[in-house]
Amino acid sequence: MAGDLTDPMGPNALREERSKVEFDVEAMKVVWAGGVEEKNIQDRIKTLVANDPVFDKKSRPGLDHKTLVKLSMKKAAHAFKLFQEQNMTEHEATLVRYYVDEPGFADLHWGMFIPAIKGQGTEEQQKKWLPLAQKMSIIGCYAQTELGHGSNVQGLETEAVFDPSADEFVLHSPSLTSTKWWPGGLGKASTHAVVYARLITDGKDYGVHAFIAQIRSLEDHHPLPGVTVGDIGVKFSNGGYNTMDNGLLRFDHVRIPRENLLMRLATVTKEGKYVKSGYPKQLGYGAMVSVRAHIINDASDFLSRAVTIATRYSAVRRQFGGGDGKPEIQVIDYKSQQSRLFPILASSYAFRFVGEWMTTLYDDVMARLQVNDFTTLPEVHACTAGLKSICTSYTAKSIEECRILCGGHGYLCSSGLPELYGAYVPSCTYEGDNTILLFQVARYLIKSLSQVGGGKNPTGTAAYLGNIRRLATENCRVKQGAEWLNYQTVLEAFQARAARLSGACALKLNKAPDLEAAFEEYSTDMGEAAQAHCQVIIVDKFAEKMKSEFPGKGTKDILEVLFFVYSLDLITRHAAEFLSTGYLTSEQLALAKDQLRACFRKVRPNAVGLVDAFGHTDHYLGSILGRYDGDVYPNLYKAAWEEPLNDTVVAEGYEPYLRPILKHQLRQSKL
Repeated sequence: MAGDLTDPMGPNALREERSKVEFDVEAMKVVWAGGVEEKNIQDRIKTLVANDPVFDKKSRPGLDHKTLVKLSMKKAAHAFKLFQEQNMTEHEATLVRYYVDEPGFADLHWGMFIPAIKGQGTEEQQKKWLPLAQKMSIIGCYAQTELGHGSNVQGLETEAVFDPSADEFVLHSPSLTSTKWWPGGLGKASTHAVVYARLITDGKDYGVHAFIAQIRSLEDHHPLPGVTVGDIGVKFSNGGYNTMDNGLLRFDHVRIPRENLLMRLATVTKEGKYVKSGYPKQLGYGAMVSVRAHIINDASDFLSRAVTIATRYSAVRRQFGGGDGKPEIQVIDYKSQQSRLFPILASSYAFRFVGEWMTTLYDDVMARLQVNDFTTLPEVHACTAGLKSICTSYTAKSIEECRILCGGHGYLCSSGLPELYGAYVPSCTYEGDNTILLFQVARYLIKSLSQVGGGKNPTGTAAYLGNIRRLATENCRVKQGAEWLNYQTVLEAFQARAARLSGACALKLNKAPDLEAAFEEYSTDMGEAAQAHCQVIIVDKFAEKMKSEFPGKGTKDILEVLFFVYSLDLITRHAAEFLSTGYLTSEQLALAKDQLRACFRKVRPNAVGLVDAFGHTDHYLGSILGRYDGDVYPNLYKAAWEEPLNDTVVAEGYEPYLRPILKHQLRQSKL
C-alpha cells in the first residue's frame, strides 16, 4: 500500500510566510482594488463566480476547440441570466465576465460592438441599435482586420458601394485577401457586425467607414444570403484563447440599408452625395482609447496572477541544500530566483497604478472631445499606443518567466501558467502590433521636439522634453548608493535617457534628405526612444501615486520599496542605454545594483503578503501551484489520476500497437 499522501510542508510554508509579513495585507487589498467600496463589490462578485459550478474551468485545457466554444456560450448565457435576476449594474456585470476568466463572444459584443455604435453612431442610430444590443436581442462583433490587412486600416479592401436607385449599400469582398479574418465572436455567435469597408459612391472612394451589417438570421442563426462566415480554427495553447470563436467573413454583393452606415462623422444622401457631418474624425478615437486603456489594466491583472502562482510555489518548493536532517532550501530564498521574481511583482503594482491614471486620462479626453477640445488627443494617442505596447510585451514575457521559475511543474496545464500565457499573448498583436505602436510614439516624440525647437514647450507626459538642453548636458550626480533611493533622482535618470535617445533620433532625421526613408532606416533607434519615453510615464505615475495617503500599517513603506525595485531593475536591464547616452557612469550603475539587491531583501519577508493582496480566488488563478493554502503536491497527485488517459489501466493502444511490438509479431513487409 502506498505511503502517506498528505504533505504538511506546503501549507506550513505559506502559514510561516504570512506570519512574517510587515504590512497590513487587508489594507493593501483596498489599495489594489482602488478603494473600500470597489473592493467590497469585487469580493462579492468574485465569490459569486467562484462558487457557481457553471463557471468551473478545471477541465478546460483538455477540451477541443468545438467543445470550448460551446461551453463559453453556456457560461455567457448563464452570466446574462445572473445579470437580469440580480439586477446588476453595468460595472457588476463587467466584473462577472472578468472573473469568469474566459475569452468569449460577449467580450467583443460589450467591449467593441457597443462602444463603436456609441462612438460613431448618430443619436438616432444609437436609439435604434443600443437597446437591441444591451438586451442581447442581437449579438455583435467588430469586423475590421482582413486576411491580407491587419494594422494598416487604410489598406482594407472590403467595399461598400452605394446604389441610389435602391437607397442601399452593396457590401462586397473583391478578393481573397479582403476576407474579414480574426474578429472574435464572428465565427459562430454574432448576428451582426460593425464592418469596416471602403465607402464608394458616385464612382469615388471616400476611404474606410463603419457599417452595421446583419450576417445571420435572427430566426435560425443561419448565414444570410451572400454571407460566408465561419471559424478560422484552433489557436495557440491548450484552452487559452480557444474559447473564442474568431471568425472569417466574406460578402457577395450583400445589400444593407443606407442608414446602416454609422453616420456620426459622415453620411451619404439618397442621391449618393457624400457629406461630412461637421464632427471632427477624432470623435471616433474614443473607442480605441477605451480599449487600449482596458488592455493596460488587464496587463496588471494577468501579471499579478502569474506572479502569485510563481511566488507561492517558490515558497512551497524546496530544492537542494539541507542535509543533517534539515529541510532543503526554499526556492524563494535563492537570490537568482528573487532577481527574476521580485521585479515582476513590482511591475504588477506599477502597471496597476499607471492603469488607474490611464482611466482618468480617458475620462478627461472624452469630456474634452464632447466640447471639440482636441488639444490632448495626440498625447493620449501616444500614451495609449506606447503603454499598450510595452505593458503587454513585458507581461507576456513575464508570464513565461513565471512558468520557468516554477520549474518542471510549471509546464503542467494544472499549474495554470500555460493557459494564462495562451490567453494573454494575443494582446501583443490585437489593437495594434506592439512594434508598430512604438513607431507611432516615436513620431509623437519627434513632433514634440520640433515644438521645442520652435520655442514651444510640450505638455503632459512629454513636458520633460522642454528641458532637453539641461537633460542632455547634465549627468547623474549620485555618489553614494543611498542617493538612488530618491524619487526625483530616479525620475531624472529616466527622463535624461529618454530625452537623449529621442534627441539623437531627431538629429538623424533632420540630416536626412528623405524623412520617411530615414525613419525606416533608424526604426530600431526610434523604438528604443519610444520605449524609454513610456518607461518615464510608468515611473512618473508610480512616483506620483506614492504621494497619496495609504490605509494600514506599512503599506506605503513596502510600496516605496516596490517603486525602487521596479525602477532600479529597469536601469540595470537597460544599462547599455544609460551608459551609452553618457548619463550614468559604470560606478553609478554598480551603486544602483547594490541598492536593488538591498530592496530584494526588504521584499523577501513580504512577498507572499504582496501577492495575497491581489485578492485572487483559487478559482480565478486556476492553478494547483498557486493555491492559497499551499497544499500543492497532494493535489498534483490527485489531478494526475483525474487525467482521462488513466481511465483505463492498460492503454487503449496496447492490443493493436504495443503488444505486436513487444511480442515481435509485426508483419514483415515483402520486398
